[in-house]
Amino acid sequence: MLKLKNVDWKKGGIFAAGVLFGTAGIKALSSDDAKKLYTNCTAAVLRAKTCVMKTAATIQENAEDIYAEAQQINEEREAAAEAAMVADAEAAEVAAETAEETEA
Repeated sequence: MLKLKNVDWKKGGIFAAGVLFGTAGIKALSSDDAKKLYTNCTAAVLRAKTCVMKTAATIQENAEDIYAEAQQINEEREAAAEAAMVADAEAAEVAAETAEETEA
């Protein structure tokens, strides 16, 4: 037979309170008011997602524009460098021809 002196009533009370709280919690979480709260929270998250996606699309478009402009700048610089090299080469040829003519 179970002796009442060895029973820990505190632990039993805590267990019973936990069961009661869990049962009440399940009822509260499945109520119509809770469902309305869940629906409104979900709607807010979806609105936030839409806002974030629009912002991300804008940032991506701006990044693409920046990248295209940077490529254009580099192409223009390369073209200018090539033109400068051609001009230097032509000037060197002219200088060489002038030097040959003066020697002759």
